[in-house]
Amino acid sequence: MNEGDTGKGRVWAICAVVAAALFWSSSYAVTKEVLADVGPLSIGAIRFTLAAVLLGIMLRMRRGGAARPDARQRRLIYLSGLLGITAYFVLENIGVELSTASDASLIVATYPLMTMLLELVIFRIRLPLFRIGGVLLAALGAFLVVRNGAEVGGGDRWLGDVLLLLGGLVWAGYNVLAKTAGRGQDSLNLTYYQTVAGAGGFLVASLWEARDWQLPGASASALLAYLAVACSVGGFLLYNYGLSRMTSSVAVNILNLVPVFGVLGAVVINGESVRLPQVFGGVIIIAGVALGMIERRTPVTPPVVADDRTPVG
Repeated sequence: MNEGDTGKGRVWAICAVVAAALFWSSSYAVTKEVLADVGPLSIGAIRFTLAAVLLGIMLRMRRGGAARPDARQRRLIYLSGLLGITAYFVLENIGVELSTASDASLIVATYPLMTMLLELVIFRIRLPLFRIGGVLLAALGAFLVVRNGAEVGGGDRWLGDVLLLLGGLVWAGYNVLAKTAGRGQDSLNLTYYQTVAGAGGFLVASLWEARDWQLPGASASALLAYLAVACSVGGFLLYNYGLSRMTSSVAVNILNLVPVFGVLGAVVINGESVRLPQVFGGVIIIAGVALGMIERRTPVTPPVVADDRTPVG
């Protein structure tokens, strides 16, 4: 029996995606700090180049493991890396720079809806009402969490929000493509090849900022290391592990916990106060995530002809 088919395997998968959400929830605030010293494209280049080196060392030190992907699979994995790393984080970094952290947190809550729509169009899968209701409920909770903390942005805020929304479409494409591209690969193999492609794309993109390059200070360097080790290596390894053992709409729905973790971090680290509507929104998000993970077990008749478009669940 596959580990993903057991109750224990499902629990580990859920815990992995929740941990990834915890790491990623801190990336907005950290990136905002680093932007004072380093451009958004250069942040991505440094962050993911460091991550690729670390993953390469981990891969070399590991004995055994999954087989190396063939040429066709590597192309699909590289494409998923360009989508989920280069394209998405270019849009996110620039969007966060132009907009606000509150807007970014709110827009993240719309990503599950985009992923469900893309799954519906590509895979023609039927989405359970529980899952649809859970995502909508979590999106409502995320709105309540960030509404009271939203600040009035500058003239570029609208453009930043549009870029963050486009990032959601790119992230939805990454989730769908990674499910197919990563078949037969463990999370370390998959994350390494994706990160190599993403780092390469960022290195090319960062040339746009070459005139503004400068050596980051000690604080910015430490934060860049955190983004590389915790948010890139740790976050993507954990997320790819969980994604390989559940449907992508469930995995992305769990990411609605990001605004909750962000508020908790602000309280613990920054000493910020939280209003009652935000607490209420956090409870709704958790309820929505739990509702979205409910799956009704029904007998499935094996198809006569295999269909490669069917997502691995």
